[in-house]
Amino acid sequence: MKNQVIKITPIKQHQIDEVKQVIIKVSLEIWDELSSEDDLKRYDSMSDIEELESHYFGNNGTFLVLLDENRVVGSGAIRKLDDETCELKRMWFLKEYRGKGYGLQMVQTLFDFAKKVGYQKIRLDLASKECQSRALEFYKKLGFYPIERYNNSPCEVFMEMSLI
Repeated sequence: MKNQVIKITPIKQHQIDEVKQVIIKVSLEIWDELSSEDDLKRYDSMSDIEELESHYFGNNGTFLVLLDENRVVGSGAIRKLDDETCELKRMWFLKEYRGKGYGLQMVQTLFDFAKKVGYQKIRLDLASKECQSRALEFYKKLGFYPIERYNNSPCEVFMEMSLI
């Protein structure tokens, strides 16, 4: 096996479709009720990814990709909710890149960004405890705890963590 060159870097415009494909592939793996890309688009239009500047970069946020050579194999983002609170978004990794520490590297990079720009709390949502049990355990280990619903997404799990 050749040495992999894996890095985390801000997304570039030409990587948008690759990020969407990662999200689609992972979503179809973990949700039994989704049988096609069209099913997923009923829940998630991914319009935020199309509008990176207004949703992320131009609004005190960031959007990062995990690259293996030049191939997008994962993503993660920070989106502003208010001056003190941000949201961890779009944490998706292809199956062969999970459980290898890349998720931890990604969240640490995102947490560092969030602290640097002055956020005090970070929130996230997950579709369900069943579908995303590994993600739920990962976030609990990082220090996230359950909170009440804070958005109108179809998700069932809402969590928060202090950054200070």
